[in-house]
Amino acid sequence: MDDIRQLLLAAFDAEHREHIAAIRVALAAAETGRPADWNDVFRRAHSLKGAARAVDLPAVEEVAHRLEALFDRVVQGRHGLDRATAGVVDLALDRIEGLVAGLAETPEPAAPADAIAALDACLSGAPIPGAAEPAAATEQAPEPAAPAAPQTTAQTTIQTSTPQDGAVAYLRIASDQVEALSKAVHDLNAALQGQETVAAAVAGLESGARTLRRSVDTVQGRTGEMVALARRLREAGDPAGAALDGFVDRVRRLDGDLRGVIRGISGLARVQSRSTGVVDGALRRLRDDSDRLLLVPAETVFGGYGRMVREIAREAGLAVEVRLHGLDLQVDRGLLQALKDPVLHALRNTISHGAEPEPARRAAGKPEALGVTLSVASKGSQLVVTIRDDGRGPDLARILETGRRQGLVPPGAEPTPDEILDLVFAPGFSTAPAVDRIAGRGMGLSVVAEAARALRGRATLRAAAPHGAEVVIAVPLSAARQPVLLVEAALSPGAPPQTFGLPSGAVAQLLRLSGRDLASVAGEPAARINQGGRDVVVPLVPLASLLGSGVVPLPLHDGVVRAVLLRCGASLCAVAVDRLLDVRVLLVGPAPPLGGDPALMSGTVMLADETPALVLDPEGLCVRARAGGLVAAPVAAPERRKARVRTVLVVDDSITTRTLEKSILEAHGYRVFVCVDGQDALDRLRRDGGDVDLVVADVEMPRLDGFGLLQAVKADPGLTRLPVILMTSRGDPADIRRGLDLGADAYITKQKFDQRELLDTIGQLL
Repeated sequence: MDDIRQLLLAAFDAEHREHIAAIRVALAAAETGRPADWNDVFRRAHSLKGAARAVDLPAVEEVAHRLEALFDRVVQGRHGLDRATAGVVDLALDRIEGLVAGLAETPEPAAPADAIAALDACLSGAPIPGAAEPAAATEQAPEPAAPAAPQTTAQTTIQTSTPQDGAVAYLRIASDQVEALSKAVHDLNAALQGQETVAAAVAGLESGARTLRRSVDTVQGRTGEMVALARRLREAGDPAGAALDGFVDRVRRLDGDLRGVIRGISGLARVQSRSTGVVDGALRRLRDDSDRLLLVPAETVFGGYGRMVREIAREAGLAVEVRLHGLDLQVDRGLLQALKDPVLHALRNTISHGAEPEPARRAAGKPEALGVTLSVASKGSQLVVTIRDDGRGPDLARILETGRRQGLVPPGAEPTPDEILDLVFAPGFSTAPAVDRIAGRGMGLSVVAEAARALRGRATLRAAAPHGAEVVIAVPLSAARQPVLLVEAALSPGAPPQTFGLPSGAVAQLLRLSGRDLASVAGEPAARINQGGRDVVVPLVPLASLLGSGVVPLPLHDGVVRAVLLRCGASLCAVAVDRLLDVRVLLVGPAPPLGGDPALMSGTVMLADETPALVLDPEGLCVRARAGGLVAAPVAAPERRKARVRTVLVVDDSITTRTLEKSILEAHGYRVFVCVDGQDALDRLRRDGGDVDLVVADVEMPRLDGFGLLQAVKADPGLTRLPVILMTSRGDPADIRRGLDLGADAYITKQKFDQRELLDTIGQLL
């Protein structure tokens, strides 16, 4: 029963967060005069009560029951939602969150007396406890305990669903076990790289045996002559005739033995290839799954901070409205944990330094409650956490005066506003007049700055428009696992290409530029691309030039220039490379001290063959490109061909797979149509089959699978000559034989997916 209850509690944890978040959105809308769906809010309170009863949490059920009654009155128009009532609802929601967060320590919590009393007062019309004097003298009050941090112990929740009934199961395991699993998988991947050596050795044996066989065949072709010669020698009484007969017999036996050896080696090569493919596919899936386990929503660390800020403000007698944005962003758990305390310190700072008296806020045209916003976003190669308030904002004169008094500003120096704001991150710096429970010791923002520096990032303070201040913590995602686009570029003509990585979040598009797409602006190469339905011209610079190789020609292969379009803020820049390889989720380590420009490097990754590759910083590349002086050498205009653009129909029920295949094919000059399953594709082909030159289809799809689509295509007289490639995770030999027997022109398994193999196969068929 305990196991069942744990599963139910895990499900309740997710459900109660959803209901509370929706209720808070409605409260925020009501406070700003926007309409709110109170019927939905009432239903959510009712659902929350029922869910609490299902997991045997009477304390939560009591609070939810009173919230339900209160919202029922709001729906019926019998109770308004003034500021005092909204504060009671906030208190009740905070108490529910606190009860659920503390279940590990207190499995059977008592009902929160303050929230129950406040809700009962609202429902009875009595004065709300504490509402008349929200700022009671804190000197006489006993110091309350600091609010508990959201539970961020090393736990990871894994959610799985059963396709048959949609039931959801939850499993909670220690995160260090997940990290150990991920490391073990990567170590296993490194160990299995030796299989490539074995495969190469087996292939070498097979090749050598076949070469030897050809030599034996040459000798075998002369045996007729040797047999005739041996007969003549025997007839002449020469003993060499018998010896020659023995030699011919040994050659024949050698030929038979060699045939058996070759068959054995060929069979071994096939078995080894199949087993390697299966192991490689399973390992790739295991590696990707284990890596994804370490990517968690930011809510797992920051989700409880709204309640904590409201609790801090409540203890100080302040009204506050907290908004949380971007907490669904998937981030490496270790990076979030490193930012947990700095973000909390920054949030405390908004209360201690941003709060203003209500008359001052009203005079400035601000809402009575201090607005605090925590935002989490991924921008290019960085994770950006922003803590913003609409309070009094930074007092530059006071900060400068404190800096001079503490010796942080030399006498007579006149620092810029940005330099003045940077002073607040110095250890021990504080403009608070006295030390209290929230601030005054000068440690809060110094902790923020130190944590950002430890993660190779930066923390900044700036004034917010139109009111208040914001602290921005920007750290490179190289401190975590992230999707990386791998490319190849030769740093000088004739040099072997090197592999580099680019954070995929900064990649706007993969480009395949022909002669008509190339332009020249002020003597420098540029690319014409389509953005948002309009043609724009962006700078085009070889990656080799950006990395310090001087003036080099644009890398031209097969008449086209391949490039990566990088988005840096509002600007775009195209970086030309030799090859576009793949996108992989990799653990990005720190950039090595190679003596190069650190602004161009954000980290390193370990490739499948255990060779390291540099991960480049997109913003640094864009800055270097805009700096000028990196003009590419002239490139001969590629020969223009008037051949019709080939069209490929991609059929897959996975939007991720469809998007990947579409990007790869379009980057190599193909026009691409996509369909979501076999029936959709068959309808499209029967309608527009003349426009399609080749089909790439998955096997496992709803409605009509890949085998059914292939069978229908080959049975249709108008489509029977259309090439079809099956690309699927089903690599069993029986499936491969079935696909080929049905008429597939090629069968590619996703376990060993290599875009070069796909492109080469398409090129051969077209």
